[in-house]
Amino acid sequence: MAANHEIFELGDVTLQSGVTLPEAKLAYRTYGSLNARGDNAIVMPTFYTGTHVRNEGYVRAVPALDPERYFIVSINMFGNGLSSSPSNTPSPFDGLRFPAVTLHDNVACQHRLLTEALGVTRIALVMGWSMAGCQSYQWGAQYPDMVDAILPFCASARTSPHNKVFLEGVKAALLADSTFAGGDYTVPPETGLKAFARVYAGWAYSQTFYRERLHRELGFETWEDLLLDWENDHLAWDANDLLAKLRTWQLGDISANARYEGDFEQALGAIQARAILVPCTTDLYFPPEDNAIEARHMPNADLRPFESAWGHCVASPSREGSDFMRFLNQCVRELLAG
Repeated sequence: MAANHEIFELGDVTLQSGVTLPEAKLAYRTYGSLNARGDNAIVMPTFYTGTHVRNEGYVRAVPALDPERYFIVSINMFGNGLSSSPSNTPSPFDGLRFPAVTLHDNVACQHRLLTEALGVTRIALVMGWSMAGCQSYQWGAQYPDMVDAILPFCASARTSPHNKVFLEGVKAALLADSTFAGGDYTVPPETGLKAFARVYAGWAYSQTFYRERLHRELGFETWEDLLLDWENDHLAWDANDLLAKLRTWQLGDISANARYEGDFEQALGAIQARAILVPCTTDLYFPPEDNAIEARHMPNADLRPFESAWGHCVASPSREGSDFMRFLNQCVRELLAG
C-alpha cells in the first residue's frame, strides 16, 4: 500500500468500548513546518478508501493549502491498512476480531500525535471529505478549545439511519461470499469484494450522473466500464479492513461519549470553531438536509451546498481542476483568514 509515511506508537489504547488495543499505531505524513507558536497546523484525516497519499490530491488542487505557510498533517484512520487495522494487528485482534473503533477513538489518538509528538498547540483548520469530514466535526466537538475552524465536505456530524442502511447493503454483499469464511479467509474474497464495489458505485454518484452519462468524463464509455474500475479498486483492499472502517462509519456520532451523553444538539452547540459545511446537492450518503439541521445548532457555521450531479464523488481528490476544487479553495482561504 502507500509508503512515505511515519508511525506514531501509541502503546496500549483503551477504546470507548472498554477494549484495550495493544501496541496501537497511527500512520501519518506532514508537509511544511510548524511555526514557533505551534498554531499553524492544518489537520487532514483520511476518508473511507483513502490514505495520506490520496489526501495529497487536495494539497495539489487547493492552493490555499500552502505548505510554505502551514503545517499540514495527514493522518490515516484506524482500519485503513496503515494505522492499526485488522490486516496488520496480531492475534487476538486480527481479522474480524479487531475491536470496534469510533471516530472519538480516532480523534483522541490523533490529538496525542499532534500534542505529544509534533508539538501542535492549536489547530488552524480540520478539513476532509466523507469520513474525514465526519472527523472534522468530531474534532470540533471533542476539542472545542483547540480548533479554530473546520471544513467538512460531503459529511455529517452523526451517521443517519438511511446511511447506516446503505452500509448494511454493501456489507451484506461482501459477507455473502463463502470465501469470506467469517473473516478468517485464506485468500481474498474476490467475489464479495466485487459485489461490494458494484453496490457502492450505485450510491457514490447521483441518478443524474448516470442518466447524463457523466462517467464518460472519467474515461468510461459505459457504466459497466465504471463498475469494473470500482471492482479493481476494491480488490486492492483487505476485506476486514473495509468492514472495520464501515463499523466506525456506522458508529459516527459526535455526541456518543461521556461529555455529551447522546445530546446531539448540545454537542453541535459546543463546536466553537468557525465552520463551513459543504454538502453536495445530490449526495446520497450525506444529503444537504442533514447539514442544514446541524448548522442551525452550531454557533459559527455557514451552510454552503454545492450544486452538482456528481453526488458524493464530486469531492474526490482525483478531480483536480474541477469547479468543486476551486470552490473548496475559496472556503479554505476564508476559514484560514479568520
